[in-house]
Amino acid sequence: MSEATILFLAFGTLLLLGAPIAVSLGVAAMAAFMAVGQDLSTLVQVAFSSVNQFPLMALPAFVLSGALMESAGISKRLVRVAESLVGSIDGGLAISTTLACLFFGAISGSGPATTAAVGMLMIPAMVKRGYDSGYASAATAASGGIGIIIPPSIPMVIYGVTAQESITEMFVAGVMPGLLIAFGLIIMHLIRCRGKGLGEGMPPLSVKHILVTLRKGFWSIMAPVIILGGIYSGLFTPTESAIVAIFYTLFVGIFIYRELTIKGLMKSLETTSWLTGRVLIIMFTAFSFGRLLVQYRVPDAIAEALLALTSDIHLIWVLVILFLLFLGMFMETLALIMLVTPVLLPIMISLGIDPIHFGIVLVCCCGVGFSTPPLGENMFIASGIGGVSLEEISWKAIPFCIITVGVIFIMAYFPGIIMWLPRALGY
Repeated sequence: MSEATILFLAFGTLLLLGAPIAVSLGVAAMAAFMAVGQDLSTLVQVAFSSVNQFPLMALPAFVLSGALMESAGISKRLVRVAESLVGSIDGGLAISTTLACLFFGAISGSGPATTAAVGMLMIPAMVKRGYDSGYASAATAASGGIGIIIPPSIPMVIYGVTAQESITEMFVAGVMPGLLIAFGLIIMHLIRCRGKGLGEGMPPLSVKHILVTLRKGFWSIMAPVIILGGIYSGLFTPTESAIVAIFYTLFVGIFIYRELTIKGLMKSLETTSWLTGRVLIIMFTAFSFGRLLVQYRVPDAIAEALLALTSDIHLIWVLVILFLLFLGMFMETLALIMLVTPVLLPIMISLGIDPIHFGIVLVCCCGVGFSTPPLGENMFIASGIGGVSLEEISWKAIPFCIITVGVIFIMAYFPGIIMWLPRALGY
């Protein structure tokens, strides 16, 4: 039995037995190392070098800044700004939810964090205004996926580290996809809510109301401006911007809004420790697994099989996107990125696909995975807030997933949509 067969057999068996993804990856790598008589200390060295990288400091920093912003009152003010920009049109609150996820995603870099922060405010508000609770929860879960597409994005940081690509360029390239997916979801809300009178009771759209909410939420709006402005201007790196975000949030929450308490600070630190620890353990094992994939030339074998099947880049994109969407239903996002990048990236590069282009499509597919069962994290969060079953959310999220997948295919076939902004800024 070949080492590659042992690797995949152990990995698949453990997954079927219900073992966590990190355990499955780590044990499979250990089994392959033992099969060739290689010292297991090499496995530890490979894994340690994978997480001992400066760009990865952005991961806990962005998680902490997002958690602090919820405790500091920044997220709720961003929601109010989003509401003022929509007014009393039918589906206005649902559209506001999408815009609020767009704003908060530009701070937190996390899909579940975006869903939780916005959902706690918007799902009860939508239900109170007459929205079906299942629709409100599904809309929030789907919009929360934008949190990892609009920069800064934790999955983009992980992809940049795994693929050895510029994280800043990934952030720049993610702007248009995030806006396009948000626009698609807004159109869907307008279609599905038209004529239902769901805008009644909302403040009418007016310049005065917008200016008032902008004034009250000025310090909240400045958070993404400072973070993204600093990155794109070259004033600081993505990792440094995450640290700036933390200190900015502490300053605003303590001295301006005066809503950040010791209890809120401790809760934010607890959330950060839990999320970061989970991610780093997955990275620790996934990098070892990925190193073995390359060593056993698995990406080459998959590339040959794909090219033997078809050489049409359009069909290959269909196969790749459907494959990523399928995996996204069952695998945690960061583990998925670290697992498929060493396999698929060499194939796409050999076909002339820019690695940044592929990375954005990969992250967008992961965004869909947040709102598809059985592992959709956003759905679990929205279900808990809205008090509805996962089955109901899954059914009502289908149209949102379809529109998002449609946008992904457009971006795959027309790379200029993704790449024009990085090129315009000289990356």
